[in-house]
Amino acid sequence: MLFTLTSLLLFISVILLACTLLKRVSGRLGIPALLAFILLGMLFGSDGLFKIPFEDYGFAEQVSTTALVFIMFYGGFGTNWSAARPVAGVSILLSSAGTMVTALLTGLFCYYALGMGILEGLLCGALLSSTDAASVFSILRSRKLALKENAAPILEVESGSNDPFAYMLTVVLLSAMETGITPTAVAGLLVKQILLGILFGFGIGGAVRWLMLKRRFDTSGTETLFVVSVALLGYAAPSILGGNGFLSVYIAGMILGNSKLPERMTLVPFFDGVTGIMQAVLFFLLGLLSFPGQMLKVLLPALAIALALTFVIRPLSVFLLMAPFGGSLARRILISFSGLRGAASVVFAIMTVLSPAAMENDLFHIAFVVVLFSIAFQGTLLPAVAKRLDMIDEEGDVLKTFTDYVDETPVNFIQFRIEEEHPWCGMHVAELVLPPGSILVDLQRGDERMIPKGDTCLEPGDILVMCALECEGMPELYLSEKIVEKNDRASEMTLADLPHQPGSLIILVQRGQDYLIPDGSTLLKPGDRLLINHTDEHSGSHA
Repeated sequence: MLFTLTSLLLFISVILLACTLLKRVSGRLGIPALLAFILLGMLFGSDGLFKIPFEDYGFAEQVSTTALVFIMFYGGFGTNWSAARPVAGVSILLSSAGTMVTALLTGLFCYYALGMGILEGLLCGALLSSTDAASVFSILRSRKLALKENAAPILEVESGSNDPFAYMLTVVLLSAMETGITPTAVAGLLVKQILLGILFGFGIGGAVRWLMLKRRFDTSGTETLFVVSVALLGYAAPSILGGNGFLSVYIAGMILGNSKLPERMTLVPFFDGVTGIMQAVLFFLLGLLSFPGQMLKVLLPALAIALALTFVIRPLSVFLLMAPFGGSLARRILISFSGLRGAASVVFAIMTVLSPAAMENDLFHIAFVVVLFSIAFQGTLLPAVAKRLDMIDEEGDVLKTFTDYVDETPVNFIQFRIEEEHPWCGMHVAELVLPPGSILVDLQRGDERMIPKGDTCLEPGDILVMCALECEGMPELYLSEKIVEKNDRASEMTLADLPHQPGSLIILVQRGQDYLIPDGSTLLKPGDRLLINHTDEHSGSHA
């Protein structure tokens, strides 16, 4: 099917709208939104209702890899290291050794129980060895599942960091099947992947953190474009040298997400939205790429693998590796059941289709069926299993395990400068009469930042930041804009000298790139953009 630009844009808009609506409806139906996106893609695919032919695996791999880069970057960005630090050891062990044990046991199951070749069985195990960050994050956030015994941070770090290890195993096994590879070469490839991934991740993350703390962006929106380029660089730079780009971009995201960046309030909602779109596009595209008719042919072996993974292999791996760390039996059972397979498994399975290595089994559709089973079965039942195991912390807040938790707090900040003529100049903080429900939280004096204390004396040029709760029951405001023209009567006049207009108040003055909160002494100049609040909706535009 050939698309014109207009029809392609129409198709994309319909899909994104459908994904948005499905995300709202899926929660009410009790099914994971990501499963709904996959089913929507299958509905539009070659064997679906709309029968759109799509078999471009190369294009799908490129789009899917790009989507995974942003998902993994934001997975690292959203991981709260202070919450994860107490369980970092067990989390990293599960994401590294746990991934390898899962791949090995799954491969042996495919070899002995399903009759696959040993390398092909191990490759199938590698594809399915990682748990899915997008699915785990989505369920924990949407259901607000606060789990006991630090189970949530364990799952978040494990699922966010184990895709790079699954990718490494997939690359090694494909190399072995394509050209053959010696044990020495395998060790060298693994060391190169890990070493370059870690070096680039910490190097890029650390350098960008230093730069963003030292330099402010002059133009609004530039910081988001900058960090997008950082995410792409974090993946591409080590990958082009044979390193693990997924590991690099995850580490870079974690470093930036756990830094006190001035642009944080802008970056969090931006990447939250971008990641949501990427997840929807990724799962829809994988659904579009699949053929339900082909899935039926591999249904029995795929379900056998899914059941073995869910009830034998994953629990065995978790119980074995978590034994030295203690914890209750309920925690280990819950973490075992929470090992959802997801998009990364299917994306890596695309590599088997593009590989010149001879495959006796359709690993792409086998992985697809396993992922569908995992998201539908485990994803749907996870809240009920957590409740049955008494692992839900009713008084906890799972958002505290994410670095964007602060953005859920209903507070606002305002910033202002102390001039020489300001009444507060020369006063101590303890002497100030602040508005009720507000507090001074930060003071910048030249290049020095400090937390204001009662005995802190304010000086000319000090920049203060005040914090207060968000306004509840905000009344409707009727706002209008006005540009001060050169021949305007208001030009070169102070606000105090302007004729009084009942029911109107100038609340903001934009002068070039600067914004001013005006008072009576503010002198208006040609080109100033005034924002005016009115008591009457007919006096200005409704906002």
